[in-house]
Amino acid sequence: MRGTKTTAMLVLAGALLLTGCASGGSAGSTPKADACATLQSEVRDISNGAQNTLAAAGTPSEIQAKLKDYSARVVALEEKADNPDVADALAKVDEKLAEVSTTVGTLPTDADGAIDGAAIAEQQAGIQAAADKIKTACTATEAPSGY
Repeated sequence: MRGTKTTAMLVLAGALLLTGCASGGSAGSTPKADACATLQSEVRDISNGAQNTLAAAGTPSEIQAKLKDYSARVVALEEKADNPDVADALAKVDEKLAEVSTTVGTLPTDADGAIDGAAIAEQQAGIQAAADKIKTACTATEAPSGY
């Protein structure tokens, strides 16, 4: 009888170690954390690219074409999202990119036709703010698994 209890305790202890319960509940990375990190990296890349596109001295039509490509990437991520909060945050990034794309042709320009730096900075800040909400949505404690 004593041997059976010892064996059962060893099996239970092994199971706890494998699940991370014996070390405070953390077994390192989880699939959700990995998915969120990947998503945040992709959104950061999109956000940085869109902001750099605005900073580059391109024509409004060139900027709009590039922003459309970034928007398509966001939509692809949104279609994969199984977390409604993350999907909503991604939709807001897409909406902001569409808004900037529409607005870029109406931004004030200087005598040489270059878009005003302050107007560009304002649009860049809007894109960054929308992208920052992905982290909040993705890491919310009540969020379901996945992104």
